[in-house]
Amino acid sequence: MSKVDAREVEAVVRQVHGALAAARHRPVVTGICGAQGSGKSTLAQAVQERCSAEGLAGAVLSLDDLYLTHAERQDLARDVHPLLATRGVPGTHDIALGLEILDQLEAGGPVALPRFDKARDDRVAERDWPIVAPGCQVLLFEGWCMGAFPQRARDLADPINALEADEDADGRWRRWVNDMLGDSYQRLFARLDRLVMLAAPGFEVVHRWRSEQEGDLAARAGPEAHVMDEGEIARFIAHYERITRVILAEMPARADLVIHLDEARQPLEITAR
Repeated sequence: MSKVDAREVEAVVRQVHGALAAARHRPVVTGICGAQGSGKSTLAQAVQERCSAEGLAGAVLSLDDLYLTHAERQDLARDVHPLLATRGVPGTHDIALGLEILDQLEAGGPVALPRFDKARDDRVAERDWPIVAPGCQVLLFEGWCMGAFPQRARDLADPINALEADEDADGRWRRWVNDMLGDSYQRLFARLDRLVMLAAPGFEVVHRWRSEQEGDLAARAGPEAHVMDEGEIARFIAHYERITRVILAEMPARADLVIHLDEARQPLEITAR
C-alpha cells in the first residue's frame, strides 16, 4: 500500500488544530471515513505521528476494533439474520464499548483500547489491548462508515446487488442494519469534533483495494489464519456496498474535510468547509 501523501496529513492536522481551539473537552475526536482499502489506517497513523512531533498526545482507534466477537455475531446470525455472521455492517460493532472508551478518555485516565484480529475474525484478548497513557489530547477514530447517516425506509425497498436479492429478498437484514445505523451509531458519531472523508472515485475500485488489503493481511498472518480469495472478497464487500454508495453520494457536502482520491489512492483534490 502506498504511503500517505503529505498534503493529506497537513490537511487533517489543520482540522485537529481547529478542533483543539474550539472544544473544551479532551481528547478532541477526528473521525476518518473511507471505503475499504482507501488508506484510513495509514492516514490516521501518520497524523498521530505528526501530532506527537508537535507535542500532542494522541491515539488511534478503529471502528473495526469494536467488532462484536465471533460468538456474538453467530448469535446475531441465529437470532436476527444469517447475514449478520459477517462482520462490518452497523449492528456488528459494540457501540456501548466505543462510548465507554470515549468517556474514559475524556475522564483523563489510562485507557485500554480494544483490538480485533481480522485473520482470526475475533477480538483480541483484553489482556493484550494497548494502553493509552493519561492525558490523551487527540483521538483519530477511523472507520468505513464513520459518520454515515441511515437511509429513508422507502430507499431500502429494492436490492442493489445479488447478495441483497438472493439472501435478503424480503429486506429484513438491510432494514435492521439501517435501524442500527440510525440509533446507537448516531450517538457514537455525535462525539466527533471533525469528520474527514477519504472519497473513493467510485465503489467499483473497492474490490481491488480490498484485495490489496487482503494481500497485506496474508503477508502478516500466520499459516493458521484464513485469508479471503477473490470470490470471498466480492461477497464480503457486497455487505458494505449499499452504505458505501450512500456515503460517496451525500457525505462530501457535509464533511469538514474531503480528500478526493484517484484509483491509486492519490489525492486529486482536498476541500475543507
